[in-house]
Amino acid sequence: MTQLPLPFFLGLRYTLVKQRNHMVSFISRISMAGLTLGVGLLIVVLSVMNGFDKELRERILGLVPQASINSYQPMDDWELIAKEALKNPDVQAVAPFTHLQGLLLHRGKVESTLVHGVLPDKEKSVSVIQQFLSQSDLTIIGSGKMVIGADLAKALLLEVGSSVTFIMPQAGKGATVMPKVKRFEVVDIFTSGTELDRHLAMIHIDDAGQLSGFGDAVQGVRLKVADLYRAALTAADVVYALPYGYFARDWSRSHGNLFEAIQLSKRLVGLLLFIIIAVAAFNVVSTLILVVSDKQSDIAILRTLGLSPSGVMAVFMVQGTLIGLIGTLAGALIGIVLALEVSNLVKWLESVLSVQFLHSDVYPVNHLPSDLHITDILLVCGVSVLMSFLATVYPAWSATRVEPAEVLRYEV
Repeated sequence: MTQLPLPFFLGLRYTLVKQRNHMVSFISRISMAGLTLGVGLLIVVLSVMNGFDKELRERILGLVPQASINSYQPMDDWELIAKEALKNPDVQAVAPFTHLQGLLLHRGKVESTLVHGVLPDKEKSVSVIQQFLSQSDLTIIGSGKMVIGADLAKALLLEVGSSVTFIMPQAGKGATVMPKVKRFEVVDIFTSGTELDRHLAMIHIDDAGQLSGFGDAVQGVRLKVADLYRAALTAADVVYALPYGYFARDWSRSHGNLFEAIQLSKRLVGLLLFIIIAVAAFNVVSTLILVVSDKQSDIAILRTLGLSPSGVMAVFMVQGTLIGLIGTLAGALIGIVLALEVSNLVKWLESVLSVQFLHSDVYPVNHLPSDLHITDILLVCGVSVLMSFLATVYPAWSATRVEPAEVLRYEV
């Protein structure tokens, strides 16, 4: 049977066996608890930040244009533009659109909104809107039909089958304003869980052409790109291949600040929690200094029996590393469980307390998302164990300076 090396055996024994000195045991537990708390919190926070990033990429940017080609004049040749855009290998799909801003009126309630005129067959290829429709069919948008966001419908007391009036201000002769008015039937209500539920409605592009005065022309074409982070470059490449009179827009203009805020928050919160882990890891220093002081007679005996200074140093490095390892693994386990269940936990708290922590009026989504990455777990655990190991160096080195003769002189 293979025996453990003596330094490892002693370090393991000092870590797991109850200490005679209660202060040493207490500080050792505090060190473990600090590491557990720091590691667990950091894994949860990084998962939540990853969740917001994922929601931005897959949900919000699946509903709003990732990139678009616009014209200074109504675009009556959009099919040619679409054909030219699809020649770019980074463009996956193209659909025409016309955006209208106006007011929705129902039962005396008025809400400002962005009405998106779409061609249903084409829109399905560039948008994920169908995932959030109760009928999962965008082709229900026909002449005089409208699909509307859930929060907007709630504010206007609308339901499927209701009629709603859209009012679009339009400049008339002189200083007069001649609004265009059209009634629509609500054929479906989408719930995406994002801020768009409050501000977005969709109609057929033919109705948008009548209201805008574009006729058969459109405002622009929307692009679905292969790489979101290259959307601006992809759109610019498409415009470069077109005649003069076209310009590009991309999601970084409308939601780039949100993406940067998420990334900045992730870095700052991660840094703060890493500092907490560092403080907890370096509590190992005080723990080991007390252990060395408490075990001076043991050290003197081991040295007398022939254990080398490096062996003594290894004993306490093993003990400190084990403290860090146990705290880190416990924190990782707690963090993984919480990260996987944090969304359900928040929903449960909202139902119990009858409050909603996240509102789409303030936050980009109305729920707390979480996306656990194995790379984050490995990074957090690796840094925590490394800090714990480095924290053992000085106390372990100080143990090698214990003089056996001086210690044993006073032993009975």
